[in-house]
Amino acid sequence: MENNLSGIAKVRANILNHLNTYQHSETIYNASKYSIEAGGKGLRPLLLFTVLEALGESPDKGISAASAIEMIHTYSLIHDDLPAMDNDDLRRGKPTNHIVFGEGTAILAGDNLLNESFNVIAKDKELTAEVRIRLVETISTASGQSGMISGQMLDIEAEKRATTLEELETIHAYKTGALIKAPVTAACIIADAAQEVTRRLENFSEVIGVLFQIKDDILDMEGNPELTGKNTGSDVKKGKVTYVSELGLDGAKGALADKVDEAYRILDSLNELISTAGLRKIVQKFAERDQ
Repeated sequence: MENNLSGIAKVRANILNHLNTYQHSETIYNASKYSIEAGGKGLRPLLLFTVLEALGESPDKGISAASAIEMIHTYSLIHDDLPAMDNDDLRRGKPTNHIVFGEGTAILAGDNLLNESFNVIAKDKELTAEVRIRLVETISTASGQSGMISGQMLDIEAEKRATTLEELETIHAYKTGALIKAPVTAACIIADAAQEVTRRLENFSEVIGVLFQIKDDILDMEGNPELTGKNTGSDVKKGKVTYVSELGLDGAKGALADKVDEAYRILDSLNELISTAGLRKIVQKFAERDQ
């Protein structure tokens, strides 16, 4: 786990090196760099590296895929924070991108990170052309209208009407879950994992995607802004439907515990096939995080 945490620093260095190499507009470079350097939890790269390790592969083989996913995640946060979306002024403990650089530049910085993410994978000559194509397909599907974008649209539409718990789960399966499943699938592609192992690991990723969102909703209510890097209660103020608003705080915590148990059961089923120790730590990290 510690080695994989250091891999997150490699991912950010790789992203910044790529952006600097292709720099033509200093403003766009600085705005893109600002949000990448703001840091964040790095949970998606960590998940990718941990799955690679579980499959017996070097985490370093996943640097470009992890970089792409982190760039896409960061772009989505820049756009989420815009006045037309969530209108937030604090992200990762710093003023949001549009507060610092202006709305137009923030939009372009997000666009830049999205487009350059696929360039990072395309230029990774350590991976075969077939693997690179499969990675681009997987990550673009997870981040596009079959994944994150549809989830974000459903989330916006849900603000205007009553939403059921089932609809909430669908929203977050796309909005949050798709980009948590992507690093797991990417690692399986890089490691050429067996079909049954891939299926179970993807099932695992779907469970921890829900787990992640439930914890996020809990932290929105009772997290420390100095640790979470964003204002507490922001979802309530915007009238967003969350696991806490639907289940209550205690109910959400119960649902979180259920998902932790489900994730461990899936890992139990994989014990004879792969090393699951690192993935068990991932479950714990997702469930117990304070930011």
